[in-house]
Amino acid sequence: MIIQTESLWKKYGRFDALQGLSLAVPEGSAFALIGANGAGKSTTIKTLMNIIVPSQGSATVMGVDSRKISPRELAQIGYVSENQEMPGRLSVGEYIAYLRPFYPAWDRQLEAEILAQLRLPPERKIKNLSHGMRLKMALACALPFRPKLLVLDEPFSGLDPLVRDEFMENLLRQAGDGMTILISSHELMELEGVATHVAFLDRGRLLFQETMEALTGRLREVHVTLDRGGHVPLQLPVEWLDFRLSGNVASFVDTAYSEDRLAAKITAVFGAARDIGAQPIGLRSIFKTLARATRVGSDA
Repeated sequence: MIIQTESLWKKYGRFDALQGLSLAVPEGSAFALIGANGAGKSTTIKTLMNIIVPSQGSATVMGVDSRKISPRELAQIGYVSENQEMPGRLSVGEYIAYLRPFYPAWDRQLEAEILAQLRLPPERKIKNLSHGMRLKMALACALPFRPKLLVLDEPFSGLDPLVRDEFMENLLRQAGDGMTILISSHELMELEGVATHVAFLDRGRLLFQETMEALTGRLREVHVTLDRGGHVPLQLPVEWLDFRLSGNVASFVDTAYSEDRLAAKITAVFGAARDIGAQPIGLRSIFKTLARATRVGSDA
């Protein structure tokens, strides 16, 4: 694993920003941390990057304790954050020239290609760049040395759709050669074609982590047409979320979907059914369903 945390806690007074987080990021993956604002995504990343120190537990990055990351490891890590600070008085070209000596593997040809693809004017002062251009600038600074690990902390925040698309196109164009991507975001539609693994954080706790293939494979939106006007059963399977009944049509999200077993479960709950339909759902809908269920469960 290129990143691993064990029982990681971060406390701010009485507030627990992270609560016993145990995370494992496989090398070569595109690993998405998802969750609402305040779920602990940025705190996790800042802890991994040794920007903040954990209160308890441990974290390793590329086999090194996160609290002991040296310039050797940093030279293999690209970092892009929505709040990244850069010297506004320098131009795009001047700042990139300043960065080059810190990275022995810096590729000048790749640098030129990225600047052209992102349409970044080398002569423009950083302070005169728009928010979207500043994020493109951060990406242009993080990729030319072909990092082993690329960390993206809420990179889409405040970007218009066109800039988001350009950002992702360039990221996908440069990804490869074993590079691992760790990305935190609540802009979930942009992650669907990128993420290979996903972890869901809620108020500092890890609810689950698994491959995108497994996650999208086990969740289905199900619609059941009953023989006659139905009623809500007293007890539903715990894996059925967001249950709704409209006339004789029952709808829910099955979080443990099995094509072979679905009909038998429905018959056990409702009796005879006239029609059963199940369809895949996107990551955004998955997140909303699980977040809603988590909120209801914590309020119960």
